[in-house]
Amino acid sequence: MTTAPVDHLVTLAALQEQFRSTIDEVDPTAPVPWCGRWKVRDLVEHLARVHHWAAAQAARTPEVPLGRGPFDLAPFYAEQAAELHATLTRLGPDAIGSTLNGPGPASFWYRRQVHETLVHLWDLRTAGHLTLDADPTLWADTVDEVVTVMFPRQVRLGRTPVLERPLTLVADDAPRRWTLATADETTDNAALTVTGSAEALALLLWGRTTPDDPRLSVDGDRPWLTQVLARPLTP
Repeated sequence: MTTAPVDHLVTLAALQEQFRSTIDEVDPTAPVPWCGRWKVRDLVEHLARVHHWAAAQAARTPEVPLGRGPFDLAPFYAEQAAELHATLTRLGPDAIGSTLNGPGPASFWYRRQVHETLVHLWDLRTAGHLTLDADPTLWADTVDEVVTVMFPRQVRLGRTPVLERPLTLVADDAPRRWTLATADETTDNAALTVTGSAEALALLLWGRTTPDDPRLSVDGDRPWLTQVLARPLTP
C-alpha cells in the first residue's frame, strides 16, 4: 500500500487555522504538564514566536523582536502564522535560507513547521480536553522527521548518544516502518520493536505519551526502551 505525500504548505495553513480557532476554546491558564511548567498561554506564545523566527530563518532576514507581552493570544498567534505562511509562499520551496542543518531550501521549513504546529495543536487541544483528528499519513511524516532529521541532529550536536542497538518503529495504520540505526548504521536484529498507530508513535518520540499507551505494543527489551525515551531524542 502506498500513500500520497503530504502537501506541507496546504497542511500548514489548515493546522494553523485549527490552532487559532482552538485558542479561545481553552483556558489560557490550563496546565500543559508534558511541557514542564507551561500553561496554555505559554504554549500559544511559543508557537507564535517559533513561526515568526522560522519566517526569518527561511528568508535569511534579521528577526524583529516581538516584545514580551502580554498579548491577546488569538490575534497574536494569527499574525505570526500569517507571516510565516506568506513568507514561505512567497519564497517557494527551492529558495535557499537558513535551516537547522545549515543553508537549505525553504521546503525544510514547510515540513518543520507542519510538525511543530501539529504537535502543539495536540498539546493545545489535549490541555483543553478536546480531541484531535489528524490523518495517520501526517502523523507518520512526524515520525519520519524525528527519525531522519531531528534525532540525527541531536546526535550530531552531542545532545544525545547514538543508539547502542537498533530500534524499530512500525505504524500499523499508515503503514510505515522505520529503524533508528546504531553508530555503524546497523539496522538488523533490532533489540526492540514498537508497533502502534502513527499518532501514538509520534507522541512517544516527542515525549507526549509512554510505552504503556494502549495504542502501542512493545516487543523486546522494555527497560532499554525506557532508557532511550529518557534521552533528548528531539530538541
